[in-house]
Amino acid sequence: MALLAEEIVEEWLNRQGYFTIRGIKLGVHEIDLLAVRFTSGGCECRHIEVQASIRPVSYLTKLPKDVVKSTGRAAGSAKVRLDTELEAGIREWIHKKYDHPVKKKARLKLAPGPWSRELVVHEVKFPVELEIIAKLGVTVRKLADVLEELKCTDMLLSGAAGAHLVDLIALTAASIKGGT
Repeated sequence: MALLAEEIVEEWLNRQGYFTIRGIKLGVHEIDLLAVRFTSGGCECRHIEVQASIRPVSYLTKLPKDVVKSTGRAAGSAKVRLDTELEAGIREWIHKKYDHPVKKKARLKLAPGPWSRELVVHEVKFPVELEIIAKLGVTVRKLADVLEELKCTDMLLSGAAGAHLVDLIALTAASIKGGT
């Protein structure tokens, strides 16, 4: 589902006039989406990560490395986390997803920035994670909101490479609402 969600987000960006690169591989690191749009005010640069799960079973982020080492708990443990563990794990996740030197270097080769840090999510088991992620400077968006915006007819473009997928989703949603 994650790749389909990335394609939907890419379509949303393209319709807004952004040039996008999806699924960038940088050794062991990956960037879901980079988007650049040129405006009269300069270059708008966005780094977007996408997390889409229909039935999340655990936290979006991992336990901090020092907690894993000291307690022996698994990094992806679904056990309730202390506030300090949660925030430390989120800080590590943000560094890995957005601020890792390899990713910064790749972004700066494409455009000087500044680059936004954004997360598009579908469902999460622990919404408090999203609150902390937002507090730490990452713009959080719901995939449902992105899909809703794609229905708007006043976007710069009416469609791009992912238009057929978006049309299929709209058709499926209409069929479900209509009971057919």
